[in-house]
Amino acid sequence: MRLAILLPCYQEEATIAETVAAFAKARPDATIYVYDNNSTDRTAERAAAAGAIVRHETRQGKGNVVRRMFADIEADIYVLSDGDATYDASRVGDLISLVVEQKFDMVVGARVPQDASAHRTGHAFGNALFNRIADWVFGSEFKDIFSGYRAFSRRFVKSFPIITDGFEIETELTVHALDLRVPVAEIPIPFGKRPEGSASKLRTVRDGLRILWALLLLSKEVRPFTFFACWGGLGALVSIVLAYPLLVTYLETGLVPRLPTAVLATGVALLSFLSLGCGIVLDSVSRGRHEMKRLRYLEIPAPGAG
Repeated sequence: MRLAILLPCYQEEATIAETVAAFAKARPDATIYVYDNNSTDRTAERAAAAGAIVRHETRQGKGNVVRRMFADIEADIYVLSDGDATYDASRVGDLISLVVEQKFDMVVGARVPQDASAHRTGHAFGNALFNRIADWVFGSEFKDIFSGYRAFSRRFVKSFPIITDGFEIETELTVHALDLRVPVAEIPIPFGKRPEGSASKLRTVRDGLRILWALLLLSKEVRPFTFFACWGGLGALVSIVLAYPLLVTYLETGLVPRLPTAVLATGVALLSFLSLGCGIVLDSVSRGRHEMKRLRYLEIPAPGAG
């Protein structure tokens, strides 16, 4: 069984050697890959010295790095983790065993902070909020859709068409699993604070807005009928609110005194019906795409299949 541990890195000089050594100790049978994403420190040099295979991705963004990793690396089991030494490498065997023994296609290490400073207040609030949104929109049962510590089967990785390019990648991974209804699991994993000299690249407001936008786009792609029906319903409600006073006046006097409002109400109503029609059409398209992804997924044997 070929096991690959994937570490996307940016400015992680202070922690990358420690992270590589920890994973090598936990799984000496694994090949560890570090993808250097335009770091300007000694990240690549230290990762190579620690025994990792170092490669480079020049396009900035975690999504671009993961896309390159999944495309280039051939393995039976993949483990994805950050290189900042916040995840417990000794628990990697727990994630892998679930993929191998119970045939899960994705196992997520749900972060359990071991220190009050491990999660900034804004990050903790955003994590809880977006998990709730994912549950509402996609029916997610995950408690931590943003965890960067995951194990995957080969058939999951090679059937995953990555479209995002930044920190939204964890959201897309989760939505892909929910869309294909593949077997998944989540286990609690200790999450520590960053070591001295390591700083988070995540910006609460900027990246929070990007993740929200990604959720909207993914809902349009995966649940187009629901997405467009919601906009259509909102338009219909606005149209009714605008038209009701005009209808009352017309029934009382036989006149429509506010013609521009009547035209606006009619236009909004038409747009709401168009939105619903788009949802119906795109839902059929989405089902076709879903079937193609599912067939591609089924072409690849499950872990340990003989």
